[in-house]
Amino acid sequence: MAKRITIYTDGAAQPNPGPAGVGIVILNESGAVIFEASHSIGYATNNQAEYKAVIKGLEEAARLRAEHIEVRSDSELLVKQIKGEYRVKNPGLKPLFQQIHQLIIAFPSFSIVHIPREQNRAADALSRKALRRS
Repeated sequence: MAKRITIYTDGAAQPNPGPAGVGIVILNESGAVIFEASHSIGYATNNQAEYKAVIKGLEEAARLRAEHIEVRSDSELLVKQIKGEYRVKNPGLKPLFQQIHQLIIAFPSFSIVHIPREQNRAADALSRKALRRS
């Protein structure tokens, strides 16, 4: 069980909205991959898929009994909304936003960071793989 983990997440919908998928890669404190997932999530917008990827990553972190979580996403909107820098106005995102905040409170420490798309290639590839299966 890793106490400190990094979660890379990505969501994609093709077209937007349309069939959607999520990709999650979790690394332990040494940088080794300890979990990967690629899930089809049905019909969603790209932003909903981004949110659902974070939810799945946090659920897995809880299952792993991780304590210190850093989420990395290339979705600037998602990161700024979760940090409270942007308001969540879209009614389709509000319940997902609330679900993420319910999951976050279970961890002693949590942070979320916006990263360039190039640094999120593994999670992106997994979300696109899920799209091909939908």
